[in-house]
Amino acid sequence: MNSKIGQLFVISAPSGAGKSSLIQKIINNFENIELSISATTRSPREGEVDGKHYFFVTENEFNSMKEDDAFIEYALVHNYQYGTLRKYIDEKLSKGINVICDIDVQGFKLIQRDGIDHTSIFIIPPSIEELEKRLLKRGLDSENVIGTRLKNAKEEIKYAEEFNFRVLNDNFDQAYKEIVNIIINGKLIKNKDKIKIKILRDMLS
Repeated sequence: MNSKIGQLFVISAPSGAGKSSLIQKIINNFENIELSISATTRSPREGEVDGKHYFFVTENEFNSMKEDDAFIEYALVHNYQYGTLRKYIDEKLSKGINVICDIDVQGFKLIQRDGIDHTSIFIIPPSIEELEKRLLKRGLDSENVIGTRLKNAKEEIKYAEEFNFRVLNDNFDQAYKEIVNIIINGKLIKNKDKIKIKILRDMLS
């Protein structure tokens, strides 16, 4: 039994801010950091494996889990329910494994409200214009969907100041180093938070 308890890291960002790529690089480079596996009511996509990519459950099963307080957070996304299982997180942390939760602001607010011990990181895009360019370049969404994602981004950015740390992803390697330093040392390499807050507020103006 590992006597050292792992830490829970909550990472949120608007769609297109580079969150998934940053998290994947961290997972690939550190043995003792894992990405949380969520439960979801959507069907598996081609190549997805139950228990590896998601825990796939029915709508009724998910609702029963909610009633039993089985989730530390949950959200409705594109008409499907997603949730982070309390038992799964507790088991990983008890083994000394650090866990990253890749969740939206809805989930962060629930974890924050319930006083669950965690460190939260919000990844900031350089600007709304740059975010739009990234979403267009990605080529995954229609113009209408991109418009919705940008609208949602402005709503999510409103909560960035409630997170423990803010990381500006205008340079991928630098953003990666900052997140690693938060995870390893509990602080930023260079804390330019006043500049980041100004960028956030400019995006909302």
